[in-house]
Amino acid sequence: MAACADLAYALPATTTGEPVGQPGSDPAVTGEPAGSAAADGDFTAFYRATWPGVARALTLVLGDGDLAVDATDEAMARAYARWHRLCGYDNPAGWVYRVGLNWARSHHRRLSRRLPFAHREAAPAVSVPDPAVRRALLALPVKQRSVVVCRLLLDWSVTDTAAALGVRPGTVQSRLHRALQSLHASLDHLR
Repeated sequence: MAACADLAYALPATTTGEPVGQPGSDPAVTGEPAGSAAADGDFTAFYRATWPGVARALTLVLGDGDLAVDATDEAMARAYARWHRLCGYDNPAGWVYRVGLNWARSHHRRLSRRLPFAHREAAPAVSVPDPAVRRALLALPVKQRSVVVCRLLLDWSVTDTAAALGVRPGTVQSRLHRALQSLHASLDHLR
């Protein structure tokens, strides 16, 4: 689908700004012992290469740029603390995405329990050329939207997407199939 494939190019380079701070720059703050310079350098390269894509993906899935930035930063901080183990993963960015998504959901649940009647302002719009594409994407259930974002925006394989979302590859394929059917129906007028 051309409209969804072009979505990766329609999103801003970052959500509300660049990555916050230098991860792990102060061992006293992180509570972790200082790692070797090579391991810190590897994480820094991973952080710089991965942060913008994960933040964009979470912004699209969550519909809230500020929450997505916070979730990405939290996930990256957790990744730094576990980098000695994560650097051996096939897709450490998938781990960061999943941790960020889970953190955002937990944060939202905690907030809604504390302030059950508070209404949040509308989420800032993600820059998509055609508003119909944005509406169609946001109309999808979060589980289907997450699969679309991982597969089409982040260009992850079915296996990487399944690992990141904690589901089986067949579930990824069925969710993607249903999401694309829904998007085709919603965006048929763009053909």
